[in-house]
Amino acid sequence: MHSDKYILLIEDDKVDALAVRKALKDTGIANKLTHSSNAQEAIDYLLTPEGANVGLILLDLNMPMMNGLEFLEARKTEPKFAGIPLVVLTTSRNEADVKSSYELGISGYIVKPVNYNDFKSVIKTLYAYWSICELPE
Repeated sequence: MHSDKYILLIEDDKVDALAVRKALKDTGIANKLTHSSNAQEAIDYLLTPEGANVGLILLDLNMPMMNGLEFLEARKTEPKFAGIPLVVLTTSRNEADVKSSYELGISGYIVKPVNYNDFKSVIKTLYAYWSICELPE
């Protein structure tokens, strides 16, 4: 278990961010959740000393200013956070988004379920998988 690692949520929608926070709490996941409301804010955070504690990034694709795909492009060039496991958590079922995201090095692509119980199950499964994976130092 990576209980000392933070989860960074990059999500501009306040309701979706609250759903992630609630799903983590409701499934007993105690990792600190850090929330950035846009991709540039996330980059700035990841470059701080506290950003070194991030062990998983959850990324929405559809955001203003810098979208998720642009964040993935920027991530590839920054060694400080290029190796952090990243899962796209979005509403987009667009095949071009899926393909581009994997080409840019994501660990997984999940379409957000509409039903909260299904969403909570997805978060629990994602966390179970993440907790048994070996992470780079």
